[in-house]
Amino acid sequence: MKKNRMWKFIKRLLLFTLLMSIIGLFAIYRYYFQDVLKYETQVYTELKASNLEEYTPLLLGLMMQETKGKGKDPMQASESLGLAKDSIHDTSKSIQQGVSHFKDVYSYGKKQGVDLQTIIQSYNMGIAYIDFVKTHGGKHSDQLAKTYSLSMVETNPELYTCNNNKKNFRYPYCYGDFTYSQKVMKKTKYFEVLVPLKHNIVGKP
Repeated sequence: MKKNRMWKFIKRLLLFTLLMSIIGLFAIYRYYFQDVLKYETQVYTELKASNLEEYTPLLLGLMMQETKGKGKDPMQASESLGLAKDSIHDTSKSIQQGVSHFKDVYSYGKKQGVDLQTIIQSYNMGIAYIDFVKTHGGKHSDQLAKTYSLSMVETNPELYTCNNNKKNFRYPYCYGDFTYSQKVMKKTKYFEVLVPLKHNIVGKP
């Protein structure tokens, strides 16, 4: 009898510990992503205007990769306007432009028949990356992104230098981040699974 009671106590203790760990994990994630989560409604609203609201978790994952929701240009959208980095000083304008840029690459990517990862990567590398991928099978890969990056570096080797830091993981692929799509997809999963959203509609592949 004592052994049974002891075993029941241990199981309850283990279950309680597991439950507290899960709750704690969610709390940590919620805190870590709070700067991005505060923009969820605006991102959703901007996307809904073009019937793309199912990509809300994806755009939040993209923002998480770009800035973690910090600064005046949380979508790092200045360069998509041909401006210098951080030229946008209004978070609402940043989100409007970031979503607009995503809509542009999404629409063009779908037209060209490339995969979603290519579309995401083109947010970082520019819309011409879509054309490059289309002529090389239509599916993004790190190797394709590296090849494209090198071709862009060759057009302006004095600009794309990774600050001449050969220890930089991107070197010598110093145009964009060839791992960008992979990182955004991973962060998107956080918003789809681990961080409850008001508008959690999973995007279509």
